[in-house]
Amino acid sequence: MTRGRRLLAPAVTLGGLAAAALALHLRDPHGRGSWGSCPSAALGFWCPGCGGLRAVNDLGNGRLADAASSNLLLVALLPVLAALYLWWVARRWRGETREPDPRLVTGGTVVLCGVAVVFAVVRNLPAGSWLAP
Repeated sequence: MTRGRRLLAPAVTLGGLAAAALALHLRDPHGRGSWGSCPSAALGFWCPGCGGLRAVNDLGNGRLADAASSNLLLVALLPVLAALYLWWVARRWRGETREPDPRLVTGGTVVLCGVAVVFAVVRNLPAGSWLAP
């Protein structure tokens, strides 16, 4: 398989993320109902993703503190996600076709889900109300 073919999936992924970021830049999610309403917020609790659209918009406008105020988890995970993306691109560039160790993928998924659940619980407690968007 050619290098261009191997890099197609990472390129399409990056293009999709860039298109989503551009859409969030052009249509500000800070306006009430501009992107619809969040089902969990309508039920009275903040999910781990609540404030994520506003955080991406703030990051696109260079406002890191505002982004962290909207969704600290997303902002904290960005370096990890960027590193994983670069690792994926590097593996594809070198021609590695073998999938990563499933134990590593499963372990990482479990840790990420655990962090998201803890974040959701804490941001809904009175002591963690500062984490609410």
